[in-house]
Amino acid sequence: MKKLNLILISFMLIAISTVNSQSYIGYLSDNYSGIHGVISNPANIADSRFRTDINLVGASAFGGNDYAGVNFTRALNSNYDFDEANLTIRDKNNFFTNVDVLGPSFMFNLNDKSAIALFTRVRIFANALGISGELFENVDDDFNDGEDFSIANNDFNINTNGWTELGATYAQEIMNKDEHYLKAGLTLKYLQGYGNAYSSANNVSVNFDADGTTPTDGSITSTGTISYGNSNEDDLEDDFSLVSGANGFGADLGVVYEWRPDYNGDPSKDKDLNKYKLKLGFSITDFGSIKYKDGVERAYDINNTISESDFDSVDDFEDKLDAFYNELSSTSTTKAVLPTAAHLDADYFFKKHLYLNLSTTFSLISQTKVNASSVRSRISLTPRYESKWFSFYSPISIYEYSGFQWGAGLRAGPIYFGSGSILSLLISDNSKAADVYAGLKVPIYQNRPKDKDGDGVMDKVDNCKNEAGPAENGGCPWPDTDGDTVLDKDDNCPEEKGEVANNGCPWGDKDGDTLLDNVDGCPDEAGTVENNGCPEKDSDGDTILDKEDKCPNEAGTVANNGCPEKDSDGDTVIDKNDKCPQVKGTVANNGCPEVSEEVQDTLNAYAKTILFNTGKSTIKAESYNVLTDIITILGKYPNARFSIEGHTDSVGSSTNNKNLSESRANSVMAYLIKNGVDQSRLRAIGFGEDYPLADNTSKDGRALNRRVEINLMK
Repeated sequence: MKKLNLILISFMLIAISTVNSQSYIGYLSDNYSGIHGVISNPANIADSRFRTDINLVGASAFGGNDYAGVNFTRALNSNYDFDEANLTIRDKNNFFTNVDVLGPSFMFNLNDKSAIALFTRVRIFANALGISGELFENVDDDFNDGEDFSIANNDFNINTNGWTELGATYAQEIMNKDEHYLKAGLTLKYLQGYGNAYSSANNVSVNFDADGTTPTDGSITSTGTISYGNSNEDDLEDDFSLVSGANGFGADLGVVYEWRPDYNGDPSKDKDLNKYKLKLGFSITDFGSIKYKDGVERAYDINNTISESDFDSVDDFEDKLDAFYNELSSTSTTKAVLPTAAHLDADYFFKKHLYLNLSTTFSLISQTKVNASSVRSRISLTPRYESKWFSFYSPISIYEYSGFQWGAGLRAGPIYFGSGSILSLLISDNSKAADVYAGLKVPIYQNRPKDKDGDGVMDKVDNCKNEAGPAENGGCPWPDTDGDTVLDKDDNCPEEKGEVANNGCPWGDKDGDTLLDNVDGCPDEAGTVENNGCPEKDSDGDTILDKEDKCPNEAGTVANNGCPEKDSDGDTVIDKNDKCPQVKGTVANNGCPEVSEEVQDTLNAYAKTILFNTGKSTIKAESYNVLTDIITILGKYPNARFSIEGHTDSVGSSTNNKNLSESRANSVMAYLIKNGVDQSRLRAIGFGEDYPLADNTSKDGRALNRRVEINLMK
């Protein structure tokens, strides 16, 4: 029964935790927590919603374990049977209580970017970690259950520490650019110890024999070592006062980032407003320790067997160690380490007064570290309604060892109170933790500066308090002297009515082309009405305007409508003057190619091979290929005129020979004309036997004299 009564008391009375981990859950997420903000993150007080916040007194309590769970509502009834408690006996059970009292404290702003705070606190930690549940149950009941039990290889760590703090905090804006804001803070603390006691076990085994040496007196056999230390105070509860020679120093530091995508105001004037959409905070608290100069630490070898009656005859734990076990060592001076912890916080603003906060705390102190306080890890999700004079929040948390907790709290002006577990206590049959907090303060909020005309210029600096105007004009509206709706500050012609699009001036005609500048496509260059006030273009610079130029991007001639004269064959003789526009020639030959001596020789070489039937002018078929080659050559010189000349040998009369030569020349000409050669380029003539090439007395000579020649006519 005794241990269950102790558990209930710890739930209701001594469960005051550190603000860092288990207290003020929900309240610390409030932007109006004021001076309390420095305890979780010293950066919080910069850009605060308060001009000054004075805390008169505040306290928070937390206690928990993973050993016993109770129905809290029923436990408040005097008829409650504590045998109904749900015990979870483990190899390593854990118990913890924390006390934090925030005494007279205050914070205020130094300027728009920085703030300071001074505070006083009283704190008490009590942790019992890793104790065998069965050992705890039997020792706490003075072995009255009368049953044997055995515990092997148990290591536990028990610590209690109380101290007061005098702290000073400085917080400063680090960055305020566009939508990004960053601030940082540092707290330095002077610590004065109230008292300290601790114990740790190494490989402790306990065996209880209910019969012992007599049926009525059991025996307790133990092995292992136990260390025990204290601040040389007899009883912390009976004489809870400052201990001389017990002091130390501590520190907290933190940063806060705010994302402000929707804020476009002046932070120096909007100190009373929330500006962020998302706020992220990180801090590390409680660096440091307290040195107890008069402290004593002793180590004991507990290898012994004693009777149950002897064990019960000594009440105090330290006295039991001295009475029944061997002291191994004794050391003066002890150092109590603060519960160093890290904290992460994310706060999201939905709209109007609605927020959602996610925060977590985890210990940076090992639970096995001797004479060191440690916080319990926690994660909390807290929806809240927040306004200047009232806030309500309902945190939902998961605690290390104690599990799920659900609470509620509120702030109403100078009063704040709540619990991070009240709702789960009311609905659960197996509550393993409880907390409560309350306090009274004097809040002096940042006021919204008066702005009677609502122009954003505060009345104290507004030259026109009853008429809205911009800050750059001292809060007065800009005049519009000419009444053209363009304010004088923007009007280039403030005394002449003009157009908005022309900066308050009337439209002119700068280039004098009769088109006003607002409709003139080229207001600085005279042009034509047809071309929207721009001069007509001559893109290719050929003196022919584009609108009349059939080749506007290619220089040409007037005669050719702005297009360049063609030279199809690329011989530099334009087509209109080129007698041979499709064949590359020379300028001297009017664009036609010159017939060279080589070409002339080739023609005659071909012509001499043309064969006729004996005594006739008909061309033999085997000469057609030669004639085709001749036609090809003539086609390359379309402007040249050729003479087709017939010749014979001297056989027969000269008259017959002349007639035969003319007929044969005409036959060749007719063939050429028939196959595409222009008749105007050809002439046929017969010379008979007048121009022999060889002696007609020989057969070979006569063969050479019978021929056709094709010669260029000069």
